[in-house]
Amino acid sequence: MEPDLFTAAAEERQEKDPAGSPLAVRMRPRTLDEVVGQQHLLKPGSPLRRLVGEGAKGPAGPSSVILWGPPGTGKTTLAYVVSKATNKRFVELSAITAGVKEVRAVIDGARRATGGFGKETVLFLDEIHRFSKAQQDSLLPAVENRWVTLIAATTENPYFSVISPLLSRSLLLTLEPLTDDDLRGLLKRALTDERGLGGSVTLPEDTEAHLLRIAGGDARRALTALEAAAGAALDKGESQIALRTLEETVDRAAVKYDRDGDQHYDVASALIKSIRGSDVDAALHYLARMVEAGEDPRFIARRLMISASEDIGLADPNALPIAVAAAQAVAMIGFPEAALTLSHATIALALAPKSNSATTAIGAALDDVRKGLAGPVPPHLRDGHYKGAAKLGHAQGYVYPHDLAEGIAEQQYAPDALKDREYYTPTRHGAEARYADAVEWTRKHLGRRRS
Repeated sequence: MEPDLFTAAAEERQEKDPAGSPLAVRMRPRTLDEVVGQQHLLKPGSPLRRLVGEGAKGPAGPSSVILWGPPGTGKTTLAYVVSKATNKRFVELSAITAGVKEVRAVIDGARRATGGFGKETVLFLDEIHRFSKAQQDSLLPAVENRWVTLIAATTENPYFSVISPLLSRSLLLTLEPLTDDDLRGLLKRALTDERGLGGSVTLPEDTEAHLLRIAGGDARRALTALEAAAGAALDKGESQIALRTLEETVDRAAVKYDRDGDQHYDVASALIKSIRGSDVDAALHYLARMVEAGEDPRFIARRLMISASEDIGLADPNALPIAVAAAQAVAMIGFPEAALTLSHATIALALAPKSNSATTAIGAALDDVRKGLAGPVPPHLRDGHYKGAAKLGHAQGYVYPHDLAEGIAEQQYAPDALKDREYYTPTRHGAEARYADAVEWTRKHLGRRRS
């Protein structure tokens, strides 16, 4: 809501005594140029630039926007910058505490401000995904008629959590997780800026690396941990934040893991080999190390999808769908909840029966092709749908399997040079046992005998 006397007084005290505010609040950017990351949203002429009045003149006014991104990527910060930089009336609501009554009050106030004073209103609505359909419907007339310019923030996929009419009337801006370089710059500024720690402590490289890992791309989490560790260091009379101090403060041990070096590949390799070896506990240990170190969950999900085909295959046909579903879920939800999905898939794959027959089959087939063993496609299998194909003998003599009682025709499918090759050697592990029976039966009815 609009600030009352008590809120205004609190803000005034905050400005006079910034040290009383959390570091994350003190270090909030004051202009769009101070914003860390999200440069794809801050180019000249972008919707956010227009919201603060940069190039927003003329008949085409600024559009309402929906900011979608993980926690700590700057959604509230961007709204805060707009509130400070714009000469428009700025009102803030949270979908956690507000309802239709509050929304209508803001809209009525916006119409009065526009009609009486020519003052435009920007409404920042945090956590919009918590609004019901009816509550979101109440925003439509104001957005459509531009009684308010809406800035809505959500951590959930707006295609699922925001009604279509509101989406169609707004621009969807996607915020990306902050990179280590983004956070590193933010930490450096917080350490030296007078609004922050004012150079009272320094941050060694190993402590910074651990801080970046536990932040997980979340600026608020990074600054909160930095403030706590800096306070602990100063209490000890130390001017440097030692790694042990940060570990004690955040109660998280530093995981020895380099996302760009040997640990990245070694731990990933150990995860897959533990799954292949059906050691579910070891697999979960390596997964936990990767999660705790802030490994990209999409990388882990990709490795699990590969493992599902490479090491399990037809021994459990559900393994690949589980891994694919996990990858899709991870892409939608991100950390920390993605850890649950990755655990689900890792356990399922580790305990599944194993077979590498799909791996060896395509490997053997590729080996023959690379050796030049190919040859022309048998004439009866060639395309016969175009004019003149019959004169060339194409598709002549082809037996349509569905016309036969057993659904399989005794005819040659492979080129002559490969007609006796057998690439697929099934195991009798798990569900693949039925494929072993099936391949034996089909080869027999195709007129082939095991070599």
